[in-house]
Order: sequence, then structure tokens, then C-alpha cells
Amino acid sequence: MEKKTPYKALQAAVTAARSQRNFAKKLGVAQTTVWKWLQSSKKLPAEHVLTVEKLFGISRHELRPDIYPVDLAPTPEQRERFLAVDMDTPVAGI
Repeated sequence: MEKKTPYKALQAAVTAARSQRNFAKKLGVAQTTVWKWLQSSKKLPAEHVLTVEKLFGISRHELRPDIYPVDLAPTPEQRERFLAVDMDTPVAGI
């Protein structure tokens, strides 16, 4: 698999949404905002990265490698450990 630049990853996400309008609607922003991201910043703002990854399957590591470098991805064992945390269980001392 070829590694995408953040700009190419953003373009791929918009393509997966089928239009800037649909992409914007899913993120709760205006279509003109998406256009500005594509024309000026060339990368997706951090607050939308995880949503885009979930909705369109574009990796957070490709969308924003400055925030989510590949070498910091959790191992399967780490993922399993954190998925098992019960947020409703009180923790002593807190």
C-alpha cells in the first residue's frame, strides 16, 4: 500500500464521501470550509481526524502523521488492554 500525504489522504476522504457537500455534512461544517481545507491548509483539522477515520476508513496516520505517527500506534495487546477498562467501576483514591 502506498503511503499518502496528508493532502492526498484528505482528498481520498472527500472522494469516499462522494462530494465536498456530503463530506461537510457528515462533519457538521460548511462545504466552503472543506473547500478551504483542500485549497489552503492542505490537511484536515485535528478535531475531525478520528471521525473521518471512522466514517471513511482513511487512516489517522495518513490524515495527520504529525499528530498520529505510525510508530506510536498501539499494539494489539495494548488495544485489548484498553478496551477492557470499565469506565463505570470506581477507582480507589479518585
